[in-house]
Amino acid sequence: MRKLLTAAALTLALASCGPGTKPPIETEMPDTVNSYTLPGNTVFPEGIAHLAGSQNFYVGSTTDGTIFKGTLGQKATEVFALPDADRTTAIGMKIDDKGRLYVAGGGTGKAFVYDTVNKTRLKLLTTPATTATFINDVTLTPSAAYFTDSQRPILFRATHTDSSVGDMEVWLDFTGTALQYQPGFNLNGIASTPDGSTLIVVQSNTGKLFRIKVSDKSVTEIKLSGVGGNTVTNGDGILLDGQTLYVVRNQDVIIVPITMSADFSTGKLGTPFSDGSLRYPTTIAQEGKRLLVVNAQFNNRGAGLTPQVPFTVSDIAIK
Repeated sequence: MRKLLTAAALTLALASCGPGTKPPIETEMPDTVNSYTLPGNTVFPEGIAHLAGSQNFYVGSTTDGTIFKGTLGQKATEVFALPDADRTTAIGMKIDDKGRLYVAGGGTGKAFVYDTVNKTRLKLLTTPATTATFINDVTLTPSAAYFTDSQRPILFRATHTDSSVGDMEVWLDFTGTALQYQPGFNLNGIASTPDGSTLIVVQSNTGKLFRIKVSDKSVTEIKLSGVGGNTVTNGDGILLDGQTLYVVRNQDVIIVPITMSADFSTGKLGTPFSDGSLRYPTTIAQEGKRLLVVNAQFNNRGAGLTPQVPFTVSDIAIK
């Protein structure tokens, strides 16, 4: 059953729209699919962070940097952190077992670390000034946080201990490696093995995956085969579960499971899966045998376009 918008709510939605603009389209998720709603009509969320076993997850707005906190089993989310002068957008994010939330800052060239218990900022991470940058995603290893930049061929790193987080550093320059930046949006999602020895990154514009060995910083292309060819074009967020890598292909509105070899040098693409609730999905987090999928709706962003509200995070079964 789908709920209808009440007259009072419709009046409020219309009143919130400026002159000459269209009101957002009000929709309700199907009963067969669990979902979480984000407050606000212009959220356009992107990243999500969830620690296995926790009841909470965090989602960021690309529009103004608001960070939302959700609780599993409770449909509505709440504001965790309002925007500030430094954090004007929030892209990829991860949370560690110390309750520290790491947030990529997109075009600001910054990243942020928050204490989720005290709701305070622990660290502002900055990168060298440049004309083009987009700090996109982050993965956590036992000793460091690694950040991708979609515009410049650099992998950044901030080391951490149980009690502190270090400064951001240029850890790897991809110039001269197997990973060559092309025009457009390059590195996006990043994942790591539990021991932190291997990193996996996806290059959105080419659809290629790369393996990075932390010990020697070697970069090799992961050879793909299987269902649908040998690339994952429009690859966005990625998630590594054992030897299975899940890649969200945003514009294609699908999630692709890839069975990785023992050394992560090759991968076999499985059958993609999707769900009727997905709306330009970007990033995923795992909870048991289910995925929390962020519905960014970037295809409904811009002049003359109308997003569907509320913005949501879908909760779907891994297939």
